[in-house]
Amino acid sequence: MTDVASYRVQFRAGMDFAALEERLDAIAGLGASHLYLSPILTATPGSTHGYDVTDPTGIDPALGGREGFERLSRAAAARGLDVILDIVPNHMAFGLESPWILDVLRHGPESPRARIFDIDWSAGPLALPWLTRPLAEAAAAGGASVADGRLHVDGLALPLAPGSAAGVHGRLGAEAALALEARQHWRLLPWPMERDSITHRRFFSITGLIGVRVEDPEVFETVHAVVIDLAEAGLIQGLRVDHVDGLADPAAYLERLAARLPGLPVWVEKILVTGEALPDWPVAGTTGYEMAALIGRMLTEPAGVAALDALWRGATGIEGDFHAAVAEAKREVLTDELAAELNRLRELAAAAAEATGRPVGPEMLREAITELVVAFPRYRSYISDRASAEDASLWRGAAARAAANVRSAEVVDWLAETVIAAETPEARRLAERLQQITGALLAKAHEDTAGFRFNRYLAANEVGADPDLPTVAGAAAQAALAERLVRHPRALNAGSSHDTKRSEDSRARIVATSHAPEAFAALWQASTQLPGTEAVDPNRRFYALQSALAIHGEAEAAERLGAHLVKAMREEKVVSYWTAPDEDAERRLVDWAEALLDDWDARRPAPLLRLVRIGAALSLREVVLRCLAPGMPDIYQDGERALLQLTDPDNRRRAPWPRPEPAPDTLDARKLSLLTTLLRLRRADPGLFADGAFAWETGRDGSARLVRFAGARRVEAAFLRAPPEEEALWSDWDVEAGLALALRAQPDTRKTLPARAAG
Repeated sequence: MTDVASYRVQFRAGMDFAALEERLDAIAGLGASHLYLSPILTATPGSTHGYDVTDPTGIDPALGGREGFERLSRAAAARGLDVILDIVPNHMAFGLESPWILDVLRHGPESPRARIFDIDWSAGPLALPWLTRPLAEAAAAGGASVADGRLHVDGLALPLAPGSAAGVHGRLGAEAALALEARQHWRLLPWPMERDSITHRRFFSITGLIGVRVEDPEVFETVHAVVIDLAEAGLIQGLRVDHVDGLADPAAYLERLAARLPGLPVWVEKILVTGEALPDWPVAGTTGYEMAALIGRMLTEPAGVAALDALWRGATGIEGDFHAAVAEAKREVLTDELAAELNRLRELAAAAAEATGRPVGPEMLREAITELVVAFPRYRSYISDRASAEDASLWRGAAARAAANVRSAEVVDWLAETVIAAETPEARRLAERLQQITGALLAKAHEDTAGFRFNRYLAANEVGADPDLPTVAGAAAQAALAERLVRHPRALNAGSSHDTKRSEDSRARIVATSHAPEAFAALWQASTQLPGTEAVDPNRRFYALQSALAIHGEAEAAERLGAHLVKAMREEKVVSYWTAPDEDAERRLVDWAEALLDDWDARRPAPLLRLVRIGAALSLREVVLRCLAPGMPDIYQDGERALLQLTDPDNRRRAPWPRPEPAPDTLDARKLSLLTTLLRLRRADPGLFADGAFAWETGRDGSARLVRFAGARRVEAAFLRAPPEEEALWSDWDVEAGLALALRAQPDTRKTLPARAAG
């Protein structure tokens, strides 16, 4: 199959196999080569995403079951579309909807399903933080009873160990309920105790998702049986592996998957920090967060970011860089959301110390672990038996930085060297769990905390991006693209996904503020006159203003923006939290943002219109870069048109299909036309886009040029200089006017084109 483009579709929220089948003609007509599907295995009833699998041995009946999927796959094949399936090997749903969890609750570690889940049985019965009040209190209030072999309490129905409820029936008092619980393989806890009392490995800080031990060959076969069957039956032609960094040993997992399904391309969801290369795994590449980040940097104007920085700091008084904010957030997340994980690391470190006869106190261990993982600069390392030179350097560097913040650097150094060497079983268990947790910690601190606090320029507050590095010089961009062409020419080039913080065209509007910072400053100044301004923190208003720009003009913009801002405040974790929301503070911000949108709708201010125009032009540039750069462009559902979305759940709503033809000379029409043309070119000459050389040139006047060439074939995109004012929608920013969309007949004799650094 020629790698033309993948087209990502999210199931659920009204989208099932039959509904997607009706869209296949349009997707194939666009020019896509791959249909890229969200998880399809049986998930929690009412799931909006499918990553909470309850039974991996079946395809979800809510989507159409096995029969419906086979019909969809055959229909896709008839239209020349290969199917890429998203799978979730790291975790499953942790709840009473899962038949496997029910079996574990009933039989404990003796359950044949117990080995599937990452549970610390040495800590005692499996902790279930599902109650709103202690069990004794619920029973005393008449809320506990036994019937049908289950304990019924506050809406839960928990399976009881065989024989444990002999002679017990009907309503229970507090003493009887506690006595019955003592005979079970589980313990019920009030939900706030999940913070530090859980006994299972979870996905990030989501207690309702339990880790799966796919490192066990038998578990691997059990949870992959349906996926393997679909591949061997020819119903899927590729896999996307979710959250590969959460696995105990990603390399071993991917090697086992490749051996089990030889020749099947695999893409991994892997977040690479700036300067990090994908490990040498048997994969086609990543799902493309790093490419989205690179394109955003290529489109951003450095002088404009400097002006926005001055405006933001002057308005908010915030000092320091983003990475300082991340370090602060890491410490907070460790002691709050990941306190259970920190406790477990301390236990494992103590066991590793005891195995070597090293005396070390629990508080010294807690301090050393905290500062070491705060200082670790990536999502994770990949130590199995012994660290590579690169991983050893990462941990030693982290230890050197952590030493400045601990009482005893000796413990930090010992901890790092223990992980690097991994000489004892206890040290290997510590290294395994430590590496699983560093990714969760960085994700929660970077993307979900600091990313809602450091609000200077939200286009760079993206998955896989670095707000401290919002721009890139021409030579550095050329080098990054060259490495991608050599190492992973089949990697996906993402624009948007179900996990991005803002969709590609929303980001483009924010990138426009770097091209016209004076326009954004005018909107900011005008917004300070809105009612309620003084009651809202200026940093949150800075965030809200950019978010309003990102979706202004969209259907239900006010409702969507309001819901997003509530989530933003709770992720920020300064005055409002998911576990303790400050609804008054949230309401003040939402009211202010709604007043802002109302003001814009009434006045249609010229600075707003200017930013929207520039953003539309940048959207087209983004499409060109995604399609011409090394890799396969990925299109998120309905992204062939203007895609203006905020983070989930906003970006997981069902795509508004079917849609009428777009009005002429709109971003909808121009983007659809441009994307269709580019995919036609990719299909016409796959060799050029798979192996052809390229050059990226930037000029001091803001112009840029991207060229792909191979022998006699050449495609060139020329981006023109930005004029000081834009009167028409496209003006001199018209990307198509500067895009050579014909394959040239004469050979290009140059082997390379010079890359000039941006001025």
